[in-house]
Parts: sequence; C-alpha cells; structure tokens
Amino acid sequence: MDAISRADRADDAALLAGLALDDPSVSAAFVRRFQRAVYGMAVSITRDPALAEDVSQEVFLRAWGAAGGYDPRRASVLTWILTIARNAAIDAVRARRSTPTDDGILHQLLHETTSTAPDLEETAMHRIEADRAVRRLHHLSPEQARAVVLAVLAGCTAAEVSQVENIPLGTAKTRIRDGLRRLRREVQEGGRA
Repeated sequence: MDAISRADRADDAALLAGLALDDPSVSAAFVRRFQRAVYGMAVSITRDPALAEDVSQEVFLRAWGAAGGYDPRRASVLTWILTIARNAAIDAVRARRSTPTDDGILHQLLHETTSTAPDLEETAMHRIEADRAVRRLHHLSPEQARAVVLAVLAGCTAAEVSQVENIPLGTAKTRIRDGLRRLRREVQEGGRA
C-alpha cells in the first residue's frame, strides 16, 4: 500500500470517526465524500432515482449508527459504506416487490459525472455521449454492467466490487475486464448505439 492510499484510508477513517462523534462539519464532509458512490450503488440496484435518493439517506443514517463499530482491518471505509448501500438498496427493492427498469437511471448517473461542463455545447455533447454509454451498457449482462459502473463511475477497485457484489475477486475482475472490453469493441466498431 503506497503512502497516498494509506493517507486516503486514514482520512476516510478520520471522517468516519468524526461521524461517530456526531461532529456536524465532519459528518457533512463524510456525506460529501461518499454521496456519489453511495447513490451510484443505490441507483444501480434499485433502478429508480427517487428510491435511490431515499436509500442513500438511509445508508448515511445506518453509517452514523454503525460508525463506532467500524474496523479498518476488515475493509476500507468506501467498501464498508458501499456494503451498507448494497444491503439497503436490496432491502428497498424487496420491500417494493418490483424491479422497474428505467434507462433514465444510468443517464442520471452518467450525467452527474459530466455535470461540470462549462457551456451548453459541451453539455449537449456530454449528454449525447451519456446516452450512447447507457445504450452500450444495456448490451452487457446486468452483473457486468453493475461491475463496470462500480469500477468506472463509483471508483471501486476490483476487490471492493468483489466485496460489494459478494462475489469472488476473480469473478469481479473478469466482469470488469470483459465488460470494458466489450464496450471498447463496440466503440471501435461504431457500436449499434
């Protein structure tokens, strides 16, 4: 583990400790740091942006309640909170007893990653690219698409994808690698999107 990743892990753990102490400014910083990853996980499972927002709120409440029991030897803070997010999202989907499929979810997630465009023309180009990316993701299996979204948009490592998805590390690596290869091949061939 290099010095930067140790520092990031320590910073994350320090934020979590502040959350456990109910420090308002540290709690806000904790939410800001992890909100995109948590929302990304929630929306990839629920496939409903509104429900994903509710799940995200629930995740941070659960994290606040469980922060005192966090063990840095078991997982990084990101992996820990994404595991909470995954479980909360699955609970929400089960409670709802339906799995809506909405292309708008992936559009919204991709839009969030490109929302810093400075002008209308660039924003329009980002939106077109996001639409293409969503169509290409639908050519993957749901498991591959989730792994790619977690790795690329949520910034998870293969080990974190493995833990969040509750699959072996090799399977996580294969899903990410094969999904990205297929997406790259479609882009090179002009894709059907």
